Amino acid sequence: MKIIIFGATGMVGSEVVRQAIKKQDISEITAVVRNPLSIEDPKLKTIIKTDFLDYTDLIPVFKEVDACIWCLGISQNQVSKEEYEIITYEYAVAAAKTMLAANPAVTFVFLSGQGADSSEKSRILFARIKGKTENALKELNFKELYIARPGGIIPTYPQTNESILKKITLGFIKISGKLVPSTVITSKQLAQALLYVAEKGIDVITLDNKSLQKLSAN
Repeated sequence: MKIIIFGATGMVGSEVVRQAIKKQDISEITAVVRNPLSIEDPKLKTIIKTDFLDYTDLIPVFKEVDACIWCLGISQNQVSKEEYEIITYEYAVAAAKTMLAANPAVTFVFLSGQGADSSEKSRILFARIKGKTENALKELNFKELYIARPGGIIPTYPQTNESILKKITLGFIKISGKLVPSTVITSKQLAQALLYVAEKGIDVITLDNKSLQKLSAN
């Protein structure tokens, strides 16, 4: 199996790469990134890309892959509302349209988040734009589309250069995980679940945190 990963330098995306390397049935991993990865492996190929609105250059790659795992994203607190919508919605939809046209059989796995609002009416930017992106992807009619809505994510590996706000948020997530384990997931578990649906498929499109936890054990 050949997979392509977007957002491979992030907390979840980098873990998807690590877990994919371990899988014998995955023969080739293509990571599309802005900056070089620190991870190296014979079956890992890195493509440096700066324009995430035009994917014409990746059409030959899209034709060869079996699945795409989309982990590219950013916190709504790091950019303006306009930038957040471009990164979250426009990047993903532009890639999905080009990919589907090049390879109608491709499986697309989108990393969304708990609280995504499919009505697109939420006052919370994250919920509204994630919901808008989910809806747009569904309208493209992929043969197989999976949307992951994890709860709080606990990094398996320590994250560097985190803001104070992120550190505080992670502290609350860890406390929540101890009180209600079903509300959180580790980046390793999430990566395993994303890879599972990319490889095996499942009979539902949208996966909540509990579903992702269960899939990670397979």
